[in-house]
Amino acid sequence: MMLTTKSESDVTSLAPSSPSRSPKRPVYYVQSPSRDSHDGDKSSSMQPSPMESPSHPSFGRHSRNSSASRFSGIFRSSSGRKGSKKRINDKGWPECDVIVEEGSYEELQDKAFTRRCQALIALFSFVMLFTVFCLIIWGASRPYKAEIIVRSMAVNNFYVGAGADFSGVPTKMLSMNGSLRISIYNPATMFGIHVSSKPVNILYSEIAVATGQLKKYYQPRKSHRTVSVNLVGNKVPLYGAGSSLTLSQTGSYVAVPFTLDLEIHSRGDVVGKLVRVRHRKQISCLLVLDSTRTKPIKFKRDDCTYS
Repeated sequence: MMLTTKSESDVTSLAPSSPSRSPKRPVYYVQSPSRDSHDGDKSSSMQPSPMESPSHPSFGRHSRNSSASRFSGIFRSSSGRKGSKKRINDKGWPECDVIVEEGSYEELQDKAFTRRCQALIALFSFVMLFTVFCLIIWGASRPYKAEIIVRSMAVNNFYVGAGADFSGVPTKMLSMNGSLRISIYNPATMFGIHVSSKPVNILYSEIAVATGQLKKYYQPRKSHRTVSVNLVGNKVPLYGAGSSLTLSQTGSYVAVPFTLDLEIHSRGDVVGKLVRVRHRKQISCLLVLDSTRTKPIKFKRDDCTYS
């Protein structure tokens, strides 16, 4: 009697397991939300729920499928155009195109360093070639020196008299006023020259009794020019050197030896300021003056030394 009798709890636990007594479960359909409807796609995908099959009661696969369908719909609609679809891998994620750089980072650094070296070598080569070119032009221009000849000197005033210097010491005083003519020729065929000079002096016993200055000027190529330099000396004290001056019977000073000293500079700009040719010529001439001479003194080639 006790073996055949079932308790109320046993009946309750066995009731759901009986297929004849359990009611048939309804079929559910899950519609995944998609944004493709904005692009004109009105169709909605209907998927049977895993609840429909009693042999697959797992809910995890359903959640993964629904999330994959939702994300795939989002990525498909983000393209903004109809028919544009992205590749989707096995996990439901869109595949992205990855740009792969050629070579490693060290190789890229080596290439950049090589390019810098090539640029520096090219710049250095250009500088060297330009320097050699300038040296060749400079060497070819060196022989073209200005030809300078002292032509004549006209003495307008020559006077020696007694006087006193600025401190009151009595001595002989010399005054002179004259004009020196110089001929200059530029033989260069490629460039002109800028001509200037240091102070031009007339010396008596190493005392400058008259001084002048050649004004700087430009002389074109293959050209001749004659320039004049005014020499002026006013009451120059001679001190002990004046004792050698002798008077003639008429009271004039005759045969007074002087030395003309001048230095002429010439500069030729061959290639602007990059290539310049400079020359200087030192000239020294002997001349004899007297207070009665009125004609210009002409210099011969042997009367002057050029260096």
